Amino acid sequence: MIVISDTSAITNLAAIDLLNLLHLLYGQVIIPEAVYSELVDIDPPVPGGVEVQTATWLEVKLITNRKTVERLQSEVRLDPGESEAIALALEIKADLLLIDERRGRAEADRLGLKITGLLGILVEAKRKNLIVSVKPLMDALIATSEFRVSSALYNQVLSIVNET
Repeated sequence: MIVISDTSAITNLAAIDLLNLLHLLYGQVIIPEAVYSELVDIDPPVPGGVEVQTATWLEVKLITNRKTVERLQSEVRLDPGESEAIALALEIKADLLLIDERRGRAEADRLGLKITGLLGILVEAKRKNLIVSVKPLMDALIATSEFRVSSALYNQVLSIVNET
């Protein structure tokens, strides 16, 4: 399975010490160069910045189709990481794109990419018994990572994983 990740899944999972869930769920995860830069070239450091430099299951790939990246940045107004993640997913025919930002998700969906976000990752991890419960993790994300989730979506996720 070819899985591409944008920055948000990595930083948010790293913030709650669960970055390894990506490895457990997907084996190898590929990130474009812009996502790598967003993780390691920032001061002060962001969660996941150190981990991506040493994780053997994370691979950084260069984009060959810069026109797609430029279009996504100029027309759709996505940031470099989102633009490259979508472009790379298209380029290497990824099975799954990990992306959370609304505009990026909408564009990836429009382009026919299969997507999931952080909450979908947590739901899948619970279904595979990699985590005990989702609620404390969502609460930790909201408290520590400025992760925003509507109360309707919060409750929907809890219902999906039978934690209501």
